[in-house]
Amino acid sequence: MTDATVSPAAFHGVASARRDISLWPTLLATLVGLLVISAPNLIDPMLRFDDYPALFADPSGFWHKTKDEGRWLSYLWHLREVTTPSWLNYFMYQVCWATIAASVGRLMFRTNENATWFAVVASLMIAVSPSALLMSLWFNTLLPGIALVALFAVIAHHVTVKTLRLLMVPFIVATFMSYTNYPLLILAIVVMRTEDRSIKDLAGLLTLFVVSFAIAVLTVYSINFYVHDVFGIPLADWREATPAADLAGYLGNIPLLIDSLKNFAIFSTFYFEPAIYTHLCFLVAATVVLIKRAPLEALYLYALLGLALAMLAAQVLKMGLYVPPRANFVIWMIHALIVVRATYYISAEPGYMGRIARNFILLVVGSYGLQSGLQQMQYRDWQDETRAFATQVAAVEGPLVIVDDALQLASAQKAFVQDTRGLASRLKLLTGRDIAVCLDGKDCCPSTVPGPCPSEIWLKPSAQGPTLDIRPAS
Repeated sequence: MTDATVSPAAFHGVASARRDISLWPTLLATLVGLLVISAPNLIDPMLRFDDYPALFADPSGFWHKTKDEGRWLSYLWHLREVTTPSWLNYFMYQVCWATIAASVGRLMFRTNENATWFAVVASLMIAVSPSALLMSLWFNTLLPGIALVALFAVIAHHVTVKTLRLLMVPFIVATFMSYTNYPLLILAIVVMRTEDRSIKDLAGLLTLFVVSFAIAVLTVYSINFYVHDVFGIPLADWREATPAADLAGYLGNIPLLIDSLKNFAIFSTFYFEPAIYTHLCFLVAATVVLIKRAPLEALYLYALLGLALAMLAAQVLKMGLYVPPRANFVIWMIHALIVVRATYYISAEPGYMGRIARNFILLVVGSYGLQSGLQQMQYRDWQDETRAFATQVAAVEGPLVIVDDALQLASAQKAFVQDTRGLASRLKLLTGRDIAVCLDGKDCCPSTVPGPCPSEIWLKPSAQGPTLDIRPAS
């Protein structure tokens, strides 16, 4: 890419500046970048163990999340009768994420002159978010929700601001039932689409969002009450939550909030902590530029950032939940928008500051893309080993049960496999066979089970790598 020359006319609303940037070049560049980064994971994608029910269209494996997490849209996706290959679902997920990133980038610069370069790098900086790429490991489950957000992002280019805001309500309600933070993406798209900014307009927009979000929450609560006889979203025991009932409870959850923010910052720099201070310095400098050049635009962006942080704080302090870094992809998106927007403004001025800012953005996009691609490589050992396991399983007839802990495998630890059920589901994906899991000394063949006892799958280390030791049931 080459630096773009920015005309001062772009900052004064003159007629020559209102030439819309096409979405498609931005989307194509973003999608190509994402596919290059994801190349090691495209043909045989890595899945988390609780994402397999969505791949297999198994609603029974997801039913508990309707009550514990309110994900009713995702549950409807599990009810489909047609399944598609994991590689296709992963590709479509990346298309949707690229569409969202490209749309937000293009909307920010849609009426600015000579801003295509900035729209593309803004989209790429959003797309390479470490949080978003980690979230993509649940692509089967999240596909309907992210597809709705992508649809909204495309609609934003073809309707008026008033119509788009009316559409906020149903889209926020629907996407909330896929993932809690998707409504923030809807709001970010509307913020970027807004042209006639004012404090009054911002207050109205935030009020509309709060009302829409409240409707989404009440809708889920009502469905849960009708189906599960529980008005609310009860927290699952495995979360080990510490809900706050008084001031002492809120204060006691502050360390959880600090951990959530600190780990997000560390994760967003690939665990290179000095880079946190570099990002913060550029964010502060970019904020100063925006306040000077476009104070209302800065206000809208920081209102969006403040709302995202407030929702994070409310969730942690009220529910006593640690929020993992993958959930905070919207915060990274806003950071990218602030930095790139400020870079556009200072690039209109002579001097070296604009060049430094542009080079910083390219460094972030390039280094994050490279590190994300390398991160995708860490799943290769797990994928290779489980394909070899599948060959062994295919040669054995009759029912099978895993009685050894797959998490002891070095490849499983390297790929951050979370549960031995991930091995059972992986083998089902590769062989088409249902394989049970029986750990902790449980009776793997109770007398109440008809038919022969299943053969037991044990893990056996060897010089050539681990293999399966498949034994007749003891």
